[in-house]
Formats: sequence, C-alpha cells, structure tokens
Amino acid sequence: MSKFKKLILGVIIVTLSSQFYIDMLFSDFRFTCAIIALGSFLFLNRDISPIIMSIIVSISIYIWRSIILFIANGFIIEVTGSYIPEIFFYIVYGLVLFILIRKKDSLDIGFCFFVTLLSDFSANIIEISIRIIYYNYTFYFNMLIYLLVVALIRSIAILIILIIIKYYRMLLLTSEHEKRYRKLLWLTMILKSEMYWMSKNMTKVEEVMSDSYKLFEEIRDNKNPDFWYKRALKIASDVHEIKKEYQLVVRGVSEITENRYKDSGMYFKDISKILEEKMQNEIRHKNLKVYFSIKRDSDFYTNKHYQLMSIFRNLITNAFEALSKNKRGSKITLIHESLGDKHVFKVIDNGCGIDKEDLEFIFSPGFSTKIDYETGHINRGLGLSLVKDMVENFFKGKIEVESSLGQGTCFQIYIPKKEIEVNI
Repeated sequence: MSKFKKLILGVIIVTLSSQFYIDMLFSDFRFTCAIIALGSFLFLNRDISPIIMSIIVSISIYIWRSIILFIANGFIIEVTGSYIPEIFFYIVYGLVLFILIRKKDSLDIGFCFFVTLLSDFSANIIEISIRIIYYNYTFYFNMLIYLLVVALIRSIAILIILIIIKYYRMLLLTSEHEKRYRKLLWLTMILKSEMYWMSKNMTKVEEVMSDSYKLFEEIRDNKNPDFWYKRALKIASDVHEIKKEYQLVVRGVSEITENRYKDSGMYFKDISKILEEKMQNEIRHKNLKVYFSIKRDSDFYTNKHYQLMSIFRNLITNAFEALSKNKRGSKITLIHESLGDKHVFKVIDNGCGIDKEDLEFIFSPGFSTKIDYETGHINRGLGLSLVKDMVENFFKGKIEVESSLGQGTCFQIYIPKKEIEVNI
C-alpha cells in the first residue's frame, strides 16, 4: 500500500473512531477514542508524518462533527465554532509526538507509553487553555487531574494495542520462519545431491587439465605427433561431457530455486529485521566493537527479496572487513530513501576507506585489496563484481561509491521502483 493510501485510510479510521466519546468538563469538550486510534496508527506506521497526519485528522474530524450537527439540528454557528479548539488539540498532539520520536530509529514499549502520555496531556492543556481564554470557561485545578487521568487511560489503551499487535506479528513471523526453515531443509537435501555431481566433475576437470598439459608437453617436445589429434579429440569430448553435466546441475538448481519453491515475497521492513538480526549475531559471534543500524524511509513489498538481501549482505560484509577489529566507534549504517520513482540504498562505514587508485577497479572480477598477510589468504574479489552485475542487469539500476582513505566508504544503489515493488 502506498504512503498516500495508508494516510487516507488512517484518517478515515481516526475520524470514525471520534464518534466514540465521553462528554466531560464542558458540554462540548469530549474525550474521544480517536486519539487512541491516531496514536496507535502513527506508532505502527513510522513512515507517516505525525504532523501531516494530525493536521488532516483535525480538519476531517471538524468537518465530520459539523456535518453530523447540521443533520441533527441544522447549522448552529456557535456550536461549530466551539469545535475549533479541538483542531489545535490534534495538531499539538502530532507536533509533540513528532518532536519526541523524530530522532529515534526504534521505539521500545515504555518509551511509547511516555510519548503518548506527554503528547495527550500537552494537547489537552492547549485545548483547555484556548477554551478558557477565548470561550470564557472557568478554570479549576481538578481539570488538570481529569486531563492527566484521561491521558493515562488512553496511553494505556495504546500500549495494550501495540503489545497485542507486536506479539501477533511475532506469531506470524515465527510461523513464516518455520515454513521457510522446512523449505530450506528440503532444498538443502536436494542441493547436496547436486553438489555431489559438481564434486565429481571437479575430478574430471583435473583429469582433463592433466591430459591437456601432457598434450602440451608432447607438442612442445614433438613427441608422438600421430596421436595429437586423437588426444585433442578426447580432451574436447571430455570437456563437452563436463559441460553437459554442469548444464544439468544448473538447470536442476534453477528449477529448485525458481519454480518448485516460489515465495510470495516479503516487506522491506521484514527484510531489514532479518538482516539486522543476522548482522548483530555476527557482531556478537566475532566479538566485534561495531554499531550496526538500519534506517528505513518507507515500506514496500517485493518478490525479489533474495537478490536484495544478497546485495546488502555483500556490501555489509565488505564494510565489516574494512573496519578495524578493535577500533571503538566503528559504525555501519544501511539507509533507505524513497526518492521519486527510485529506491535509494546506502551502505556507509567509517572504516579504512579505499585508495583513489583502486576505486575504478573495485567492481572488476578478481580484484581485491583484502589480503591477510599472516595467513596469505586473499579475498577472491567476486562480491562487488556480482553486486554491480545484479544491480545493473537484474534490477536495471546503478551503483556508485564514494570513499576517503582512513575515513570510510559509502556505496549508493539506485533501483527503479517498478523493478522492485510488487502490488498485493
């Protein structure tokens, strides 16, 4: 669902829920359930701006109440005028909520309760103040107690809703993980048989290489020239057989991963959670002093989650390798932005960076700057090459890199929305 459709749906839900209310303090001062719906909706949809949402909601509820009043009693300007302070209530609620959560990447339940309580109480104070100043209502101290109690009740209601939805989502996610795990076990079993044939072919490849070298030696030393053509024909025949067997393996793997076990797709927020969990486990396992975070601009649904995850995994793994194992303050951040008709993904680290002379070669197959001088192991250098190929040829996008030696690296990926999003 697009952000606009989600916003409209939220406004409708909140507006309708405003019809469930209790009149307290004054005849036209209502404690409605709308704020419970609004608070819950904003916490569950962080991509929706609280300010924009609250402004639209305030206008929508004002119009809705005026229409109901007109149908029931006709147009009464004094009554419709008394609804105006409620507009400021919703706007202040959204503003306070926005200020408190705007810099938070994740929100725990306790903080959500504090934010809703403060937002609700502050908004009610503003509304009461307007009514006292401009509508000549009488102030008494018990008002503050009433307002605090109502804010407390509504905040607890929002808290309960968030907890229920959180555990419901966890239940769904656990069920989905179990299904995926069973698929994974079955796929692994089948792939093991395919790997057997690949291992068997490795022996054949070594035999062909040996025969080829022997033929080279015979040609070089001019030995047995009458048998050269026969040996060359045998080598060609062996290579052809190896090729046929690898074609069968590739076809078998393709059928397994693409046809027999099609996945329905995933939301980006779920991809983010799985990726974050995996990376945090790796940080703990390797005892790294690294802060890893993911910042999402919006959510979308895709059936290309495997490819997307593969891109992120390669880039983040590269970022891990660029960081010093013992350096404090090491950070890796995956940032998502929705810009026009494109999704932009950035993987940023504050590691060792890449030399300017190497930047133009980092996407070349086999190129690597990662050498372990203690073991002599060198990275095979296929990760970034595959990432570039997948971004450009599979997603029809582009990848850019900016890096400063000793300061860090930023990979930026631009993917057209039509190539990645799926409507459900």
